[in-house]
Amino acid sequence: MKDFTTDWTPDELKAYLLLYCTHCHIEETDEDKELIISKVDKDIYKRIHKEIDKDNDYQSLEKILNTIQRLGYTHDDIEVLIQDIKELFLQDGEFDTLEQNMLRQLKHLLN
Repeated sequence: MKDFTTDWTPDELKAYLLLYCTHCHIEETDEDKELIISKVDKDIYKRIHKEIDKDNDYQSLEKILNTIQRLGYTHDDIEVLIQDIKELFLQDGEFDTLEQNMLRQLKHLLN
C-alpha cells in the first residue's frame, strides 16, 4: 500500500486543496490561478501544481486528509480552508451544482 504522507507546510496544503477544487470543472481558469497565488507564494503554487497533476483523485484526498491530521488542524483551521474554497467557487459569481457537491463532500471528509 502506498504511503500518502507529505511534508507540506500549511500553505502547501492550502495550495493543493484549492487546486484540487479547481478540478471539479476539469480546467483551471486564470482567475483560479490568480486567487490561489494571492493566498500562497507563487513558487509554492508552481511546485504543488506539478505534484497534483500527477495524482489521481484517491491520492489527492489521502494526501489532503493525512496532511490535515499531521498538522493537527482544529475545527477552526478547517473552517478557514472551507472559506477559502467557497471564495474560489464564488469568484465567478456562480455556485453551481458541481461546486456545491464538492464543497459538501469536502466538509464531510475534513470535519
